[in-house]
Amino acid sequence: MTGIPVFPIAQQAQIIRAHQRDLYHVSLLREQAENTARSWLGTRTLTRWDKELDLLVKLLYYGSGRATQTLGEEYTDIWQQSTSVPPSRLTRAALVLLPSLPAYILSRFVNINNVSANNPRLATLLRYVPTALETVTEINLAVFYIRGVYYDVFKRLLGVRHISSIPENPHIRPPSYSLLGVLIAVRLIYRLITFLRSRSSDSAHEGQKGKRALQGSDGRETYIDDRPVSQMLDIVDPESEPAKPAEEDTGTMLDVASLPPAVRASRICTLCLEERTDTCSTECGHLFCWSCIVGWGREKAECPLCRQSLNPTRLLPIYNL
Repeated sequence: MTGIPVFPIAQQAQIIRAHQRDLYHVSLLREQAENTARSWLGTRTLTRWDKELDLLVKLLYYGSGRATQTLGEEYTDIWQQSTSVPPSRLTRAALVLLPSLPAYILSRFVNINNVSANNPRLATLLRYVPTALETVTEINLAVFYIRGVYYDVFKRLLGVRHISSIPENPHIRPPSYSLLGVLIAVRLIYRLITFLRSRSSDSAHEGQKGKRALQGSDGRETYIDDRPVSQMLDIVDPESEPAKPAEEDTGTMLDVASLPPAVRASRICTLCLEERTDTCSTECGHLFCWSCIVGWGREKAECPLCRQSLNPTRLLPIYNL
């Protein structure tokens, strides 16, 4: 009678390749989803719901593969194992939701400014959450490169390891990544020392210094083109602003409400599929909404209509079209 087969622990190289493969497929899936959503809904709607799209892509990819393997794990012939058995459904669900859902909720529904007005200490804590998560991830990565298990923080917390279906070859020594772990640890120590030094400086003195920089020599607010500098520093990214009706467009000299319907129909932006607001022209002469073409230009440096090169710094505002 043959005994129960025992599978070896997955090697570091297998886990790293599986993770890289998963990142590649997630990136490819997100790009295809963005192109589809942009063609159906327009750039402005896509920008408004980009966080939801990113969450949906990750849930679809990792959720569809948790029953057996992800594509990366299948590519390297490794399997998840929790206390000598496959992970339970609850564990698999946690592995899908924990890496993406809390970060989405924090970025979408938690307004730091509103929290700061009611609870300054909680607002300060929330501001440090992304940095803390990044630091914990790097610490876990350093430990993985040194010890060889638990590439992901949440797998470490849930006790989920990887086993390999490929038998070990006793004549081949697996590669070691300990040096990478040591380098990451050195970088973390340097960042810690830098942080402690910055915290030891007099924050009140720095605040007074920043305040004086915004004021003139007589203590008054500094203005540029009749606009206070302090307000200019708080400008919101135009992509994140909600769409506004064309009648409320302050970037045009036209009385949009009095234009004939046929004329207004010709003022449709080909990116958001809505009537243009804050109209601007590219170097090739095509007209778009300012927020739409800025969002497009950050992803692709080409005109969406004629594919000529696009330089966002050379967009020309149009006030009479």
